[in-house]
Amino acid sequence: MTAGTPPAVLTPQQEVRSRVDARLSAFLDRTQRSLEDISPIARDLMEPLRVFTEGGKRVRAVLLWWGYELAGGRDARAIAAAAGSVELLHAAALVHDDIIDASETRRGRPAVHARFRDRHRTAAMTGDADLYGTSAGIIAGDLCLALSEELFDEGGFANAPAARTAHAALRRDVMLGQFLDVELQAARVPRENLRRRADEVLTHKTAAYTVVQPLVLGAALANAPQDLLDGLAAFGLPLGRAFQMRDDVLGVFGDPAVTGKPAGDDLVQGKRTILVAEVLDRAPTADARWFEERLGHADITAEDIARMTAIIVDSGALAAFEELIDRETAAALRALEALAEQSLAPADIAMLTQFADALTDRRA
Repeated sequence: MTAGTPPAVLTPQQEVRSRVDARLSAFLDRTQRSLEDISPIARDLMEPLRVFTEGGKRVRAVLLWWGYELAGGRDARAIAAAAGSVELLHAAALVHDDIIDASETRRGRPAVHARFRDRHRTAAMTGDADLYGTSAGIIAGDLCLALSEELFDEGGFANAPAARTAHAALRRDVMLGQFLDVELQAARVPRENLRRRADEVLTHKTAAYTVVQPLVLGAALANAPQDLLDGLAAFGLPLGRAFQMRDDVLGVFGDPAVTGKPAGDDLVQGKRTILVAEVLDRAPTADARWFEERLGHADITAEDIARMTAIIVDSGALAAFEELIDRETAAALRALEALAEQSLAPADIAMLTQFADALTDRRA
């Protein structure tokens, strides 16, 4: 910065991210030193986690912080610990999710288990590199879970019943959502039931865990009244649904240079989403049957992906799905209007509106 140049003014979201990043970095530094006192090999476990937890959207941390402030909370150090703990919980879920999905990359970089596997090969270690990568990845995810609890406790919040309930739901429900997803991909679900089952996964794996529960937990940590908790949940659920639906579009049509994932990744992995249900409902019978057969097939080709994306567009499934995103976003904004009538200041409403737009209209 040149002399006389004023420092850049951070947006509210950037300010929260900066504070959470700083708290996470300091906490992980301290953790690594403590573990290295036990064994210097701990560095080999911590380093991939340090890299993995850097950056990201910090959606959950931002929403938890804002929920706290909207309810009148003012202890920045305490809420930074809670927000950082949610990011560690999310990191644990992602580390395990990449193992479950056999995903090689995350945010344009090697997934944690892939990083461990590649280290095994580079160092010419003994045994099976894939097994080592998977095993070390599971341990790393478990460590994130344990560290999430430890950092949350550092916030020093009183154990109010609403806060205990919200915190337990956040930790518990994401695990159920993960299982619902795994079960959906493996089960022989009749086509007529696919939309309902995919909606379950969308709601419980992502929508509640990404938006509703962080907002509500943050507000509960500030002892928010029940009407505010209910109002934030009414805003967060449709917003979380729209967020995941946008993710589903990007999982098929996203630019790999922006998303950090291969093109058509959800089709390769065979993700049965509401977008897929739209295709099967709308495509001509022969196209729908072929699409269903090739979805997630072991020998799916680039030509298959190109044809599948064309079917998604030509059948009208993508347009219908975009309308669903618009409807969920509109429902979230209507809930914001109701919150404005309760107690939230215009500046807070504007901030949440802008954030909702960013979550639902994005390229990554």
